[in-house]
Amino acid sequence: MENPIFHPFVFIYQLIQWFLNKLLSPEPPAPGAKLGRPKIAVIGAGLTGVSAASHCVGHGFDVQIFEAGPREQLGGIWSRVNNTSGLQIHSIMYRFHPSVKWSGGYPNREQIVSQITQLWKRYGLESKTKFDTRVEKVYKDEKGRWIINDASNGRFDGIIAAVGTCGDAKIPHIPGMDKFKGEIYHSSNLTGKEAKGKKMIIIGGGASAVEALEFAAHEEADKTYILARSDKWIIPRNPVVDILLSFNIFGGETPFSWIPETLLRKFFYRDLQDLAPTDKGLFTGTPMVNSDVMDKIREGKAEWLRGDIKGFTEEGVKFNLRSKGVPAGGPGREKLVKGDIVVMATGFDRPTLNFLPEDSFVDPYTPPNWYLQTFPPQHVSVCANNCTYVNAIGSVGNWHIGIYTRILLMFLSDPLTRPQSFWMERWIDMTRFVKQFAPTGAFDFFTYLELIWWFTFCIAINPFRWKWAIFVFFGIGHALPKHVVNAEDRIRNGLGVRIGDDYDVGKSF
Repeated sequence: MENPIFHPFVFIYQLIQWFLNKLLSPEPPAPGAKLGRPKIAVIGAGLTGVSAASHCVGHGFDVQIFEAGPREQLGGIWSRVNNTSGLQIHSIMYRFHPSVKWSGGYPNREQIVSQITQLWKRYGLESKTKFDTRVEKVYKDEKGRWIINDASNGRFDGIIAAVGTCGDAKIPHIPGMDKFKGEIYHSSNLTGKEAKGKKMIIIGGGASAVEALEFAAHEEADKTYILARSDKWIIPRNPVVDILLSFNIFGGETPFSWIPETLLRKFFYRDLQDLAPTDKGLFTGTPMVNSDVMDKIREGKAEWLRGDIKGFTEEGVKFNLRSKGVPAGGPGREKLVKGDIVVMATGFDRPTLNFLPEDSFVDPYTPPNWYLQTFPPQHVSVCANNCTYVNAIGSVGNWHIGIYTRILLMFLSDPLTRPQSFWMERWIDMTRFVKQFAPTGAFDFFTYLELIWWFTFCIAINPFRWKWAIFVFFGIGHALPKHVVNAEDRIRNGLGVRIGDDYDVGKSF
């Protein structure tokens, strides 16, 4: 704990984390403890996979984690980014498990991987993880249990797909790259590279550009040029602002969206309002979260250029500089941007979910158009946790990982809570209807408060789920609803009513 006199806010934050850990963290299983069914297959050992697996075993459910990469890739994308990379949002919005203990507001890559590793060890997941095991297919046996690749890996009652949204680094080929006399790197491969006193060109925007900017600042690059095809909303690295923006319960543009947009232009962009988008609203895509870029531009250390890449030359990048409002590919003024290093901030390929059964991808119910965005309507025992979203304001590494996991555990434990495919599809249709006027697809953008509304509706609509509410939202009291389910089973058995053993078949109305 920090000294409360010299660091009062950090002390209070650490005190809150201690309290959340004591109140909400499930008890890790004792070494060698025999965990019960339903048994869950977790695909992916990144932040989401480790968090979901720890929730499962903490509540007495057995798991097996399958990770395509080696042990060094525990932590997913965070194990593969630069040492200078860190969290852009405040860590209060990145509490992927109640037991996580952040020492400050903006932890770096090393601290994040350390927390994931500690969580993995704390809940005894070392013996339950198979590295270098790529999942190619999942299918059912004659009893309706899931098989991962082949029967030698065991049989499972539920699946958590936690493959994330960032796979292999994506580097498009641009004409003339072989002519460039400088160095070209992907934004995730900058550790150990030297940039002090050099001119750096960043191709692309978004989170990858933020990563490259962090490296440029750390290495004291002479000047940085950001070449972007379009303007992108940038919001300050401020937890109050970020949380308030995530409180838009409608999950998209509204008649009142002009209010936060105007405030951002006036108080954050200020003299750089030309960089703020005018052709798209704030609640249509994931914004960049970075305050430094504005300061660097004002200091002359960075320059944001809007336009199209034409190709490489020996000295740099040929760029078609467009005026504001001119669409991509439109007329402009060609300019040579000279640099010593080019960083491809072009993101990552999205990992595939093709290992899931084909009937998970039947139009119009294809990801992200699934029940609660994560459950394919044909398979209520499958939860694609944190790997189907497209754009959002909020966080991908927060409280909801545990909620999604516990909803799956509820479905597997209590047959009367499992939605039928018909009703899962109707919920999707309803959400589409409610968001029919959104400029994006209904599930292509959401906010954190909208996500909480989805969870609340899911529990409230079915009386058989009410007893699970405290467990689903906070991870407290799994034993009580389980006792109620056992009592319900005894009554049904006494009446000669058999529910069946297939965890993938919905029973609720």
